[in-house]
Amino acid sequence: MKYYPRIFTTPYLLKISIVLIAALVSLPLPAEEDPYLKARQRMVERDLKGRDITDKKVLEVMGKVPRHLFVKKRLRDEAYADHPLPIDEGQTISQPYIVALMTQILQVKPGDRVLEIGTGSGYQAAVLAEFTDKVYSIEIREKLAKRAEETLKKLGYQKTKVKYADGYFGWKQYAPFDAIIITCAANHIPPPLIEQLNEGGKLLLPLGSTTYWQTLTLVTKKKDDLIVKQITDVRFVPMTGEAQQKRGASFLDRLFRSQ
Repeated sequence: MKYYPRIFTTPYLLKISIVLIAALVSLPLPAEEDPYLKARQRMVERDLKGRDITDKKVLEVMGKVPRHLFVKKRLRDEAYADHPLPIDEGQTISQPYIVALMTQILQVKPGDRVLEIGTGSGYQAAVLAEFTDKVYSIEIREKLAKRAEETLKKLGYQKTKVKYADGYFGWKQYAPFDAIIITCAANHIPPPLIEQLNEGGKLLLPLGSTTYWQTLTLVTKKKDDLIVKQITDVRFVPMTGEAQQKRGASFLDRLFRSQ
């Protein structure tokens, strides 16, 4: 009977096979297997670098996250064009430039707690999750919340939490937040979100008319004061739920008087 060294035994070969398979699965897809890679790269060069997106990490992330997987199959060829696309229930996925701009403004760091109001497709949450593993997103439409959560999990964003609820009231369980991003138009800032914002934290939202245009507005919390900075004109779908029940005009006036 011949003796075979242990290296050639079946259990050992099986272990080697498992290791090799795992390594192959973890490898990124070659360019030819990612039909949207060139479109994504073109988007970064033309629509982001070509404008005022200069943050290297933001550019890297926008060139990585597959926007086409957050839209319907029939719209995938348009996924990297710089304009919004419809998803479901009258909602849209924001244009890539706006997602990049809002992300650049927030300057999220590893370990930051970030609250997103208006999950939508989940694309903005995925972009934020490339900066920190503490992303919490609220969506008022149950169908969109479930679909976004499924998409995020499939893409490996296991730690990103999605909740079906009215974002007006925030998410006390995980407060305070270092950054809050509202991806729907509001005519006032929900007071619960200010309360849940950390000292020195930033809140970014489209503020103004929920029917026409809004101003992308950055609010920084400093002790008992709110420092307000207006950035650019934008147009988002309106915030629904409690936000529609309250006009908040006096709060809005107070904000702009503080500038």
